[in-house]
Amino acid sequence: MSSAVQDLLTVLDLEQLEVNLFRGRSPQVGWQRVFGGQVIGQALVAATRTVEGRPPHSMHAYFLLAGDPKVPIVYEVDRIRDGKSFTTRRVMAIQHGQPIFSMSVSFHADEQGLDHQVKFPDVPKPGALPDDTEIKEKILPQLPEAVRRYYERERPIELRPVEFGRYTGKTSEDGKFNVWIRTTGPLPDDPAIHRCVLAYASDLTLLDTALLPHQRSVFDRDIMAASLDHALWFHRPFRADEWLLYAQDSPNLHGARGFARGLIFAADGTLVASVAQEGLLRVRRSER
Repeated sequence: MSSAVQDLLTVLDLEQLEVNLFRGRSPQVGWQRVFGGQVIGQALVAATRTVEGRPPHSMHAYFLLAGDPKVPIVYEVDRIRDGKSFTTRRVMAIQHGQPIFSMSVSFHADEQGLDHQVKFPDVPKPGALPDDTEIKEKILPQLPEAVRRYYERERPIELRPVEFGRYTGKTSEDGKFNVWIRTTGPLPDDPAIHRCVLAYASDLTLLDTALLPHQRSVFDRDIMAASLDHALWFHRPFRADEWLLYAQDSPNLHGARGFARGLIFAADGTLVASVAQEGLLRVRRSER
């Protein structure tokens, strides 16, 4: 197992303080604020540990304040409902005595019934795209410094963008951004871990999609970006250590708020999850 994946599993392995009360820590990597996907993943871990026999099928979250990576985050779980078919939990993340994040999670055991899904996008398979070695050797020298720094450091999630040209100023004609994702090492077989890891990864590239029609990126120095809310639906079983296609687009950007959505497919074309997010996207005004 790669050290970055082990670090991610450690971050997601919350300490239980009391019934319904958990504590999580942030990796000390010099970030000024806690990565939103980390809080989503940790909150889902906290909720999952209070439910037996039912996996989560949907979660809806709001980011209230920027997280401080220097201090632990306390997660308080409210057991809203334990029904015959559905279980509901509410999670509050707290730092410095204030809520920084809230999330509702619904759990439901799988049932037999009607079935359909949207068509798998017509995109190259991950093996046909540059791998990390090729990216570092051939593509990174052409990219802006901020993008280059991101791809150079060790990461728990491997990204293989289909439309890599967006980072060199190109734009997608249909406004879509497709990225193959998987962990950089194998994960334990527990499905709960794979769901929490995907929840973490679902926040990596989604908001950036809202800037694609403007040939901009969250890596641009004059762009201020922050997640405001995040919704995730789990549809079918999957493994987060196997290739998943994250097919993203953005229907709207207005009033400094960008809306983006994503469909996550297994490599065989099975739709496994859907995501939606609104985020703050401000263009910083230059000082005169």
